[in-house]
Amino acid sequence: MPVNPDLVGRAFEPVGPYLVGREKVREFARAVFASNPVHDDVAAAQDAGYRDLVAPLTFAVVLQQLTLDQLLASDDTGIDFERVVHGEQRFTSTRPIVAGDELTATLAVTSVKTLGGNAMVTSESEIRDADGEHVVTAISTLVVRGE
Repeated sequence: MPVNPDLVGRAFEPVGPYLVGREKVREFARAVFASNPVHDDVAAAQDAGYRDLVAPLTFAVVLQQLTLDQLLASDDTGIDFERVVHGEQRFTSTRPIVAGDELTATLAVTSVKTLGGNAMVTSESEIRDADGEHVVTAISTLVVRGE
């Protein structure tokens, strides 16, 4: 089954709220080799003007994955997860994610293209805080390899 081109424009239900914890920020920072003290030391983060630990920008993929799980679990997408490779990742940020944030993420499919027998599915996961303010948008392209 080819990837369903009617996915374009589909928005999924919001996921969350996701409470960002200090230890998750520290673990993620270590995993991506982010060594800035604002990721690990509360005093350093506060001295830099933040209320708590600052997550590396790529921390947004934690929430994005929760939204992508919805897409991949849908029966009508035509996406065979065994044929998926991650093609591209981008972020547009309004402010950093900080420990203590309660975040909600909503995924929308923005593009489905076929190229050389492969499908490229681009989606945006918009991440907002408890006040509904934009924090970051995670944009990814999944490549679904052809037969």
